[in-house]
Amino acid sequence: MKRLTIAAISAFAALAFASPASAQAGCTREQLDTMAQSWVNALEAGDPFKMELGEWADYRENYKIGTLSGLFTKPRKVDFARKLLDTTTCQVMIETVMTDPEHPYVMATQMGSGFNGGIGQIQNIVTDEGDWLFSAANTLKYAKGENWGVIPEAQRNTRAELLAAANAYLDLFNDKSVQVPWGTPCARLEGGVYTGKGLPTDSCDVGVPSGIKMASRVYVVDETIGAVDVFLKMGDNARPDSHLFRIENGKIRYVHTVTNCGTQVNCGFPPFDPNKPMGPPQGN
Repeated sequence: MKRLTIAAISAFAALAFASPASAQAGCTREQLDTMAQSWVNALEAGDPFKMELGEWADYRENYKIGTLSGLFTKPRKVDFARKLLDTTTCQVMIETVMTDPEHPYVMATQMGSGFNGGIGQIQNIVTDEGDWLFSAANTLKYAKGENWGVIPEAQRNTRAELLAAANAYLDLFNDKSVQVPWGTPCARLEGGVYTGKGLPTDSCDVGVPSGIKMASRVYVVDETIGAVDVFLKMGDNARPDSHLFRIENGKIRYVHTVTNCGTQVNCGFPPFDPNKPMGPPQGN
């Protein structure tokens, strides 16, 4: 019988995330795409069994033990989904936007296979009203307008180069001497706030906070689209956070941030009004 709760042995789950069983046996992009799409299909059906779950499904929501039955309470229209397929670790990442007026969501999800086949590990960062600069409608509008197309093979960066660019951006939060490979143009999408103006001079170098550790990083990399997703714990409050990067020719082109604020509205900053213009995001 498939369980929708965490596996009984936490150490086993931690080991599974560190060394996905499927990575030992290898995987194809087609297999990973099927896994990622099954998450979207399950959300739209309101049924976790649309996924091929392993014998033990270890589900964590905002880094806490969760139950899939608590999330899949009804069918939800997925207005937008972006998938990263990592054939090195056999993990996937899915960025989803749901603008249902009754309960809009923006989620970042990393998944991998278990030791006995099927989906074994799901880490889900869930944001809704009150989370960092939240506006599902704005996220949808800006995300749909970006180009995350396949990069010709001869122009792709290596996995190491992609990780170096992503880590440089994240390291900047705690070390202002870090040299970040900024691209021009470049745009940051933090919750519902977008720094891009559609100009060739758009920049992502618009400021980040100081003295913020971006710890416990977990990566999903898709070289075909120059993408890196990093799950991490942000700052002293260890806020659940996803930073998703598009990197072209070694330079950062797009950054998407999804941050859960817990019980603190807008992570302690003034409440966010998506209809009111504001300056570029400065971090949380």
